[in-house]
Amino acid sequence: VQLQASGGGLVQAGGSLRLSCVASGRTSRSSSMGWFRQVPGKEREFVAAISWSDSSTIYSDSVKGRFTISRDNAKNTVYLQMSSLEPEDTAVYYCAARKPLAALTMDMTAYDYWGQGTQVTVSS
Repeated sequence: VQLQASGGGLVQAGGSLRLSCVASGRTSRSSSMGWFRQVPGKEREFVAAISWSDSSTIYSDSVKGRFTISRDNAKNTVYLQMSSLEPEDTAVYYCAARKPLAALTMDMTAYDYWGQGTQVTVSS
């Protein structure tokens, strides 16, 4: 599975952005997908994930109620709609995929495929 993330940029606090992650590969539609983020000098952290089977979702407490993850299997794309952005959301955002048929998880070590990252900067 190959992943291509896009949609990052500079936005003011309170604003919105939508990230996209296009997956390619024969079994990408059967993969649970996640978004993670990383600030320089800090560990990469879980943001949100969506299952391959029933599109159930999980979120980190820091983004719950502000971010929404969704997927369009017809387009092999996963989205992260980010609203009410805060300066603390500034980071490089990465999409990731698990091997086909694997369960939904927020455990970063369980993801097998990673995109290149897209920068999100929220100004105060």
